[in-house]
Amino acid sequence: MNGIHGKFYEQGLVRPRNGGMIAGVCAGVARRIGLGAGATRVLFIVSMIVIPGSQILVYPLLWILMPKESAHPTYGSPPMA
Repeated sequence: MNGIHGKFYEQGLVRPRNGGMIAGVCAGVARRIGLGAGATRVLFIVSMIVIPGSQILVYPLLWILMPKESAHPTYGSPPMA
């Protein structure tokens, strides 16, 4: 599991310590792609209407796979793309 967390961290896909509503998945994706967290949440809800059911699998999977943003000063924040 650390290998997957490391890859996500290298890509800048992490769950932020601040700004998340449930698990921080939408906030982390928003930060990675350069959108606001609110806009990403709206897109997530719209996608639930257009393609019902897939988010029930994707959100928990990302919750597990996306590492929590590190508070450790050695690592700092993840690289931004």
